[in-house]
Amino acid sequence: MTLLAQSQLQETFELNIGPQHPATHGVLRVKVIMDGEYIVKAEPVLGYIHRMHEKMGENRTWNQFWPNLGRLDYLSAIAYNHGYAGLLERAMGIEVPERAEYIRVITVELNRLQSHLLWFGAFILDLGGFTPLMYAFDEREQILDLLESVTGSRLTYCYFRFGGVYNDVDDDFITGTRAFIKRLRPQIPMYHDLVTKNVILMERLVDIGHISADMCRKYGATGPVLRGSGVNFDIRKNEPYSVYPELDFDVPVYHECDSMARYMVRMDEMEQSMRIIEQALDKMPDGPVKAEKAPKILKPPKGDYHFAVEAARGTFSMRTVSDATNTSYRMRLRSPTYSNLSLFEEASRGMLLSDALAFMGSLDLVIPEMDR
Repeated sequence: MTLLAQSQLQETFELNIGPQHPATHGVLRVKVIMDGEYIVKAEPVLGYIHRMHEKMGENRTWNQFWPNLGRLDYLSAIAYNHGYAGLLERAMGIEVPERAEYIRVITVELNRLQSHLLWFGAFILDLGGFTPLMYAFDEREQILDLLESVTGSRLTYCYFRFGGVYNDVDDDFITGTRAFIKRLRPQIPMYHDLVTKNVILMERLVDIGHISADMCRKYGATGPVLRGSGVNFDIRKNEPYSVYPELDFDVPVYHECDSMARYMVRMDEMEQSMRIIEQALDKMPDGPVKAEKAPKILKPPKGDYHFAVEAARGTFSMRTVSDATNTSYRMRLRSPTYSNLSLFEEASRGMLLSDALAFMGSLDLVIPEMDR
């Protein structure tokens, strides 16, 4: 080793962020090699809360696996319910009543709204702003009250069933949802005035954390991370499912590729979720919420099946291999934030540590979902 190389090596030091650290929002460890305030290398280390969900899916009956879906991305649990329901309904050819599909979309989009609101408040808190968290959680509590009234839960939902949903929504839920949308819509411009246009936030996010479209494709990034890099891809549009083709909404896309672009995608997605919910409420027909001929004991035909949905953090897909028994022969879960985190090592090289923490927040990580 040359004297120059030895000198450079001696100037660096190793820093551990996590596994118990507020900036990681969970038990994630990032082993960072620092040169002063700048990152030379950042290595995410997972495995601290690994729970073997895929193996559990192979050792439980199809119905017994339902509760696991709410414990992956616990902030977007209803979308994961949707993915599992769609997987088995595709495998067995189960027809879902139209009313049930509209209820699914309404609850999924409410769940997306509360997820983005929590991310918004926690993200700004990481950057030193406390007040937006109080506004965001005030709105989020209204959503949790609505979802609790129909699902019985406030976080780890197990509401969907193969062929429909557990129970119907009532007039109070419909009236309350319309009132909430009316309440939230004028709040979004207030959030932009309070936060988005704040010069401190702009200094922390604009031109920081560049992720090119090619880097997104390289690591398989999806969701707001991908759309913040200028790629117009949303499963609800590109591979339509449920009643999304019947609804009119836009896919927010920004081409700046920085942390601010990812922030703006999520803020705009809240507007689009409200549009979707209002249309679904208007179009929701009367009728049953469960398929009449859905079997109680499921034994999908032998085969390889796949289904994907657009969760709050990107594409969640499930793949199963069935051997025509009441359990899965092989279960595979495709987590969006695992791919989104994978690009952190390359994208953070040469970045200030403070900027890297803001950059990590813009990825919107949920550790139990990637460390499953």
